[in-house]
Amino acid sequence: MSAQELNATTTRGPDRVAEAPSAEHRRRRMKIALGVIVACQLMVIIDATIVNIALARIQSSLHFSASSLAWVQSAYSLAFGGLLLLGGRAGDVFGRLRLFIGGLALFTLASLAAARAAQGVGAALAAPASLALLATTFTEGPERRRALGVFSMIAGLGLTLGLILGGLLTTASWRWVFVINVPVGIAVIALARPFLNETPRHPARFDVAGAIVSTAGMTSLVYGFIRAASEGWSDSLTVVTLAVGVVFLLGFLFVEARAEQPIMPLRLFAERLRAGAYTNMLLMSAAMGSFFFFLSIFLQKVLDLSPLRTGLAFLPMALVQFGGARTAPKLVARFGPKTITAVGTASALVSAVWLTRLDGASSYPGGVVGPLILLGLGIGLAFMPLNMVILAGLPPRDTGSASGLLQCLQQIGLAVGIAVLTTVYGTSLRNSADHPDTTLTPQAQMHHDLAHGIATSFFVLVAFIAVAFVVAVFVFKNRKPATTGA
Repeated sequence: MSAQELNATTTRGPDRVAEAPSAEHRRRRMKIALGVIVACQLMVIIDATIVNIALARIQSSLHFSASSLAWVQSAYSLAFGGLLLLGGRAGDVFGRLRLFIGGLALFTLASLAAARAAQGVGAALAAPASLALLATTFTEGPERRRALGVFSMIAGLGLTLGLILGGLLTTASWRWVFVINVPVGIAVIALARPFLNETPRHPARFDVAGAIVSTAGMTSLVYGFIRAASEGWSDSLTVVTLAVGVVFLLGFLFVEARAEQPIMPLRLFAERLRAGAYTNMLLMSAAMGSFFFFLSIFLQKVLDLSPLRTGLAFLPMALVQFGGARTAPKLVARFGPKTITAVGTASALVSAVWLTRLDGASSYPGGVVGPLILLGLGIGLAFMPLNMVILAGLPPRDTGSASGLLQCLQQIGLAVGIAVLTTVYGTSLRNSADHPDTTLTPQAQMHHDLAHGIATSFFVLVAFIAVAFVVAVFVFKNRKPATTGA
């Protein structure tokens, strides 16, 4: 080595040594920051299903009817979904870190009180801010793509993990499914400000009218569906609430088309591929929410599994879903979003068709494990390309609105799916009560009626996923969506 090279090496050496701790320090900070953001998203998503496992215990403890029990789930989903668009806009105006912390604080306090609607409001403030903070914390390129990959994977697994965690906690008491959020929420809030930076504020006018009209519309529709389950479709209040819901949603489109700063810019639907992805996000979320709701009831009420065993029964699905979600980005890069979304929805469709064959004699190995594996594969493959398509090619001004709408459709889908299947389920139970099988014992009759009602409701599940499959095949293209504007 020459003297010049030796001198250069000696000179650069200390610089490299000095820079190494700085780079390592930043990596540690970024990991903690991502952990904080993902923990918030995981809390929000898990809360959509963690209560499912506890529903049977809640019903017995509080003497809820079937329709009232559905509201335990729907109250959270409606408040969350109805206010997500406004929550995303509030983050732009008041600062996303401020909304992130404030929303989590409300969510945590509401969890302590088991106040489902208030939990939904807190989640609606925190969830859009979490995705926006991810975009501002991680630099454009491989770093942000890796962070978004983790975020999407956790969001997809949250529904299944909620069921498993719900089973573990309900074994002690159903109240633990709410209390568990408190220590986690406190820890995330404590770490948020040291590891996440506040974003610039962008003073703007709230589209309050749009938020009010959309929330009123969805509440009216879902209330109408749930009332139909107990009172029937000819009930006058059922008809009125459904009609009012439709009018409100049409009014929402009218308001958004004329708003100066809408909470849901209609230009987000101008690109065919993105519009198709939004449609499938709504349909698949409706299918998934109702699937978890009713299959958990089947496992507990028909197969007589404990809450813990019910939660663990979903483990095969979680494992397959995790593997599918990990490989989905590579598969999309190779085959395109259309192919992978179609394969994912096809797998979910086969699972749904299989579940329509459930009856009182069905066993876990013979009637449930296969559909669980197929559905886990379908979710793992389908949701990742949907997220990628919706967020790809957007200008900065639309990223927050697009993210809020994505999460909004997920939550509305959960609520509407449960409401529609509850209607079919309730109708089936009433028909079974009117025409009992005199050859069955009372216990066997109960198992038969419950299984028949759940299997019948799963025909609606088939319809949801079948439409999503058609959209994937005929609307999607294997290309990125075009930018919607500067």
